[in-house]
This record gives sequence, structure tokens and C-alpha cells, in this order.
Amino acid sequence: MIRIGIAGIAGRMGRLLAEEVALAGLVLAGGTLRPGSAKAAPDGAIVLPDSAALFAASDVVIDFTQAAEAVPHARLAAAQGCALVLGSSGLDAAQEAAVAEAAARAPVVYAANFAPGVNLVLALAERMAAALPGAQYDAEIVEMHHRQKVDAPSGTAVAMGRAVAAGRGTTLEEAGIESGRDGHTGPRKPGAIGFAALRGGQVVGEHTLVFAAANEHIALTHRSFDRRAYATGAVRAAQWVRGRAPGLYSMMDVLGMR
Repeated sequence: MIRIGIAGIAGRMGRLLAEEVALAGLVLAGGTLRPGSAKAAPDGAIVLPDSAALFAASDVVIDFTQAAEAVPHARLAAAQGCALVLGSSGLDAAQEAAVAEAAARAPVVYAANFAPGVNLVLALAERMAAALPGAQYDAEIVEMHHRQKVDAPSGTAVAMGRAVAAGRGTTLEEAGIESGRDGHTGPRKPGAIGFAALRGGQVVGEHTLVFAAANEHIALTHRSFDRRAYATGAVRAAQWVRGRAPGLYSMMDVLGMR
């Protein structure tokens, strides 16, 4: 049986993950709480004293906590030979590089979004971008999330931008990002990828990619109505990654899409 540990088990995602672990017939090894948190773990769940104990007790740890925890958790996975499913958003380039370095010694599934539908949209975005030249079709990404979300644009929006750039044979950084337009910004840079982030209410997640040309607009949209889609996908990834060779994997690998 696969022993699954959950970082931040008392949070919204942590509780859903615990439910999905049980539904999948896996063993919940336990979880950690955020320091100072007043929230209680799900009934019957073992609360472990720290992250080191969590990784020691688990075959796979699922982490949807803050970006600041991603690198320490990846290094613990590497040190203890434990697989890691990482869904934290808002990682910067240095943090992503550190996660990739740790993945040389442990299998890590890192994804901006674990919902199968989102990953299909990312694959479609890359193919559409390859067919629609950037000089003629401006790419704009609009996303909306609940008011509590702390990073913008969302990790999924950034993944969309990277998919568009990859389809055009470049990177997001080389293509150029236009975000947070305000005031007299001047004309839009040809080939740049635009981002707009909306926050309010309790929206789980909405993402729309628009290709806008002089004579037509094409839109690709994904809406999430329940966070359970992310939890189900993450548990699926945990089952897939157990026993894999060290390496940095994505949800595309889990779904057999590449």
C-alpha cells in the first residue's frame, strides 16, 4: 500500500486530499499543520510534528502549501528518497531551479494545475499558438480567482503563457510579458503575451486564452467549479509517481500526454 503524507492537512485542499486518499484506497500516513494554525486535522488523521517526520513516514508527500515551503520540501524528498507531488503556485525562477535540482535525487511531479481538463487546455494552447503567428494574433490571458489568492498572475495562467510561447518556438521571457497595464502604456508590443488577473468572491478558478487578430478572435476557456478536481488529480499523480526514477515530471506525464 502507498503511504501518502499531506502537508497542510487542515487546510481546504488538505482536507480534500485526505478524502481522496481514502476514496482511492490508499494509506494516509499523516499530515502537518501550519505553525500557529487554529484549524484541526480531519478526524482520525495523524498530525506529525514537522515536515521531516512527514517525509520519513510517507512514500509520497503531496504539498499544496505556500511557495516558501516548496524548496525545503523538495530537499527533504531528495534526502529521504520520498516522492513529492508539488502543487504550490507562485514559485519564482530560483525556487523552480532548486526544485529541479532536488528532483535529480527523487521523483517529483510539479504542475501548475492538477485538473486533467486544464492540462488538455495547455496542450491545445501550444498547438493553437503554433498555428497562429504572433505577428498577426495577439495572445491575451485573463484569469479570475477568489479574494484570498496571494499570487498573480496564477500559476495556471503562467503555464498557459509558457504553452503559447513554446508553440511559437520561444520562451515566455523572450516573448515578453505585458501585465498590469495602467495609464499611458503605449502600443502593445508585437508577439508579447498579455496577462490580466481578477480577484473577488470565492471563484475557484477561471482561465481564458484569447488569440486576437484583425479579423477574428479565438478563445479557449477552462472553469473550475470545485477544488476536488485538483485533489483527485494530485492523488492520481501520487499513485503514478511512486517507484519512478528520480526526475522532474509534470501532470502531462501522469496523463500520458507526452
